[in-house]
Amino acid sequence: MRASLDTNAIIHFYRAGLEGILFDLFDDGVFIYEQIREIELENHAADLLEKIDMDIAAGKIRKYTDNELKEQSVYSLFLRRVHENRMLYNPGDLGEVYAISLAQTIGAYSLVTDDTKQGGPYMSLLQFEDDVMPFNFADILLVRYLIGMADEHETLDAFNRINSISQMNWSFRSQIGKFIRRFWNEPYRQEDTIWMDSLIEKYHIKVKTKFVNLRKLI
Repeated sequence: MRASLDTNAIIHFYRAGLEGILFDLFDDGVFIYEQIREIELENHAADLLEKIDMDIAAGKIRKYTDNELKEQSVYSLFLRRVHENRMLYNPGDLGEVYAISLAQTIGAYSLVTDDTKQGGPYMSLLQFEDDVMPFNFADILLVRYLIGMADEHETLDAFNRINSISQMNWSFRSQIGKFIRRFWNEPYRQEDTIWMDSLIEKYHIKVKTKFVNLRKLI
């Protein structure tokens, strides 16, 4: 899996000290656009920059620059995507616009963002016919749990840690319900259901048992 990261998702995972989850799950690549590093993170997470830069230098995060996009002959496509997405979202969603546009340009199937407000990038992408699949931090933890990269205790602990440090004040039970509705009960897009079905087949997931065990802890 490949993922383009939004500013808030980077901050929440790094503040919780759980950024390794992103690298383990998205083992085909984790990407950010240079403006997210140089402007968004500078303004909102200066205390995390040393660690983030170390991971960029180590190759754990691929930072795309304008020059690299030009060298790959996709810079004009990226700019067009940015222009289109800026018309769709609020001015305050610029970090998300860059992350979505990068994903669309380089073919990263996943967008990781914790901006789930109505009309924002996460909810909008669920309703668009787009190749980019959005995940919030709870989605990431639940996918990780389903495919066996963490047990129910580790999953609950990770959720509580990120939720507390990020001050999201989410209910895990509510997030599980939304996850089940999205992929099984009331899917927004057929692509999401197809993707989940392939995941279940690949990892031989016993979905009902997994959620029963997780809910016992809540």
